[in-house]
Amino acid sequence: MAAVGKPLLFSYFRSSCSWRVRIALALKGIQYDQHTISLIQDGGQQLTDEYRRVNPMQQVPALRIDGVTLSQSLAIIEYLEETRPDPPLLPRDPIKRAQCRMISDHIASGIQPVQNLAVLQRVGDEKLEWAQHFITKGFQALELLLKDGAGRYCVGDEVTMADLCLVPQVANADRFKVDMTPYPTICRINKALLQLEAFQVSHPSRQPDTPPELRA
Repeated sequence: MAAVGKPLLFSYFRSSCSWRVRIALALKGIQYDQHTISLIQDGGQQLTDEYRRVNPMQQVPALRIDGVTLSQSLAIIEYLEETRPDPPLLPRDPIKRAQCRMISDHIASGIQPVQNLAVLQRVGDEKLEWAQHFITKGFQALELLLKDGAGRYCVGDEVTMADLCLVPQVANADRFKVDMTPYPTICRINKALLQLEAFQVSHPSRQPDTPPELRA
């Protein structure tokens, strides 16, 4: 498919959903420009009327590519997979493909949304306990899913969309001081993935909007 200009990613350095897409773009070797949408500055730049015209849900990420603007990280990754299939991020085997999507949704729908910034801002003084509770609950299930079925990575020995969801969520767990001792499989996979260049260049500590004190 012929591209219409260089893709533009609307992103925030600490957004785990944005990180998923940055990893996918890096793995597929797609050059792109980045426009920072700070979720903190000015009360949240995602809440402006200007950004609402980009993404009516007023969330990051959004990706302007091939003449269309897409939101929702998994939808973006699936579009990149369908239009730029090499290297593949979904297994060819139907069962493994379903498992990949299951793990991805487990994280992207079952864990991350209930501990994201918009929710925590409504929780009040118990933000840390709230985030720890839901990440722990999700990781207990995820560890069971992975311990018997994972290979080097979440689904076999090749990087898939599930891995793009796992690493940012582990980073969230670290930020909220979740005890990772009960999750050896999650920790093993996360450690292996963080050795890969695509996960390093897309890391929150290496983005254009990363504050100096958080830079790698």
